[in-house]
Amino acid sequence: MKRSLSLLLMGILIIGAVMISGCTDNNAGETDTEVTGADELTAAVGTHGGEPAAGFNPITGWGYNHEPLIQSTLFKKDSNADLINDLATGYTVSEDGLVWTVKIRDNVKFHDGVPLTAKDVAFTFNTAAGAAGDVDLSMLEKATAINEDTVEFKLNDNQATFIHKLSVIGIVPEHAYSEAYGQNPIGSGPYEFVQWDKGQQVILKANPDYYGQQPYFKKLTIVYMEADTAFAAAKSGQIDLAEIPSSYVDQKVKGMKVVSLDSVDARGISFPMQPNTGKKTKDGYVIGNNVTSDVAIRKALNIGIDRQALIDGALNGQGQEEFTGVDKAPWGNKEAIFKDGDLDEAKKILKDAGWVDTDGDGIVEKDGQKAEFTVLYTPSAQERQALAVSVSEEAKKIGINIKPEGASWDKIDTLAHSTPVVFGYGSLDPTDMYLKYYSKSYNPGSYNNIIMYNNSVVDQYLRKAITSTDQNIANENWQLAAWDGETGFSPKGDATWLWMATINYVYIVDEDIDMGTPKIQPHGADIFGNILEWKRM
Repeated sequence: MKRSLSLLLMGILIIGAVMISGCTDNNAGETDTEVTGADELTAAVGTHGGEPAAGFNPITGWGYNHEPLIQSTLFKKDSNADLINDLATGYTVSEDGLVWTVKIRDNVKFHDGVPLTAKDVAFTFNTAAGAAGDVDLSMLEKATAINEDTVEFKLNDNQATFIHKLSVIGIVPEHAYSEAYGQNPIGSGPYEFVQWDKGQQVILKANPDYYGQQPYFKKLTIVYMEADTAFAAAKSGQIDLAEIPSSYVDQKVKGMKVVSLDSVDARGISFPMQPNTGKKTKDGYVIGNNVTSDVAIRKALNIGIDRQALIDGALNGQGQEEFTGVDKAPWGNKEAIFKDGDLDEAKKILKDAGWVDTDGDGIVEKDGQKAEFTVLYTPSAQERQALAVSVSEEAKKIGINIKPEGASWDKIDTLAHSTPVVFGYGSLDPTDMYLKYYSKSYNPGSYNNIIMYNNSVVDQYLRKAITSTDQNIANENWQLAAWDGETGFSPKGDATWLWMATINYVYIVDEDIDMGTPKIQPHGADIFGNILEWKRM
């Protein structure tokens, strides 16, 4: 086992000093790590959902897009992103797509020994739908337990993508659920909750009655600390695994290896599509932007920006080019991808649309309006800040002035209808794309279609895609929504966003840990998504 966790927590300030003095020097001497036990794992992985403010409660968002560890889900996705059974043993869907019937295992118990039944499944989904949490369940009318091992879901909209909802919500026990559930959660997953020291760590232990494969690591401690501090703790030999900034990818630590995981987690800049006509949201927030509402601005940026240059600089090479936000997904449209970094073409697009530099300051203008706007990012996300700054530098080459500005999410909420924002999205559920571009999904209280995009042709493709039970037909229509040869939400069409890159998630890991075949990482990462494959060699 690593040095005691209490020593780890007591030594954070000392570790911080070590980090400041040494971790930024690529030529610094190697540091020995200390491993004495095999079946305990200590990890500092803020990406795995971070420390949940409301506790480890799937109803309020814990486990969405990542393995909940404590709870079980009806379905899971394997390392190839294919759907597989977990609690569920199978399902059927009515011809009209409005009734889903799911059979569940009959040999599952919660950590307190009480059997898990269909009533708990129905309770979980009905409660989650009423809570309006991170998972969109607006299509769910009601879940009902038909018998002990069968649950029926009635929908108000025949969304075939409902299957994905069944793989992201952990099942909670009706008999032990309360407002305080997240502080002391009970589930049926591979790990049992032991204790939570808020602001410091959560400790889990292996569930001896787990119905699936027993985890190799019998104790799992997740420590909450900033990435820089986590890296220093790893160098000091006090943790087994740490998420690190991409800028540290070339660091060498004796006894540890760097693991860089591919993801579908895209970074993009939203473009408010409406001009500023004085309209405001119901909360009084300004709607519209007179620069980004011009398609020429949006297209010029999309074709003029060199995405690989952004990746090499802002992401230290840890990422891949992204053009539509879903390039890597089965529903991504390869026909929507193009050659970027074409400054001449970008300048021509602007000039043809009447954007010309008349005063010689290097920034084009049109009808007295300068081609300039602010791009907001959250300062805590280093890669978003770096991308915003790099895009600003690239944009100046074509005569557009982008002003990067860090802001809290509370402030961004007040400005996102009128100001471009660096967002992160990445899911193996195409519903996210539907919510982003379908005109009727706009919700001023959320980020759904925050740009207020409205294209009737795209709407038709999106509706056909989300309601199709034939995956091939669904994927074809998702792709057409991006670009059908004449229109679409992609840069070849309406250029609704400036998608830049999918990021890699980078970790430093004890070299004796075998991580199996990691899953492709979603937004926020799912480092423990295949934890049952992990072991020490």
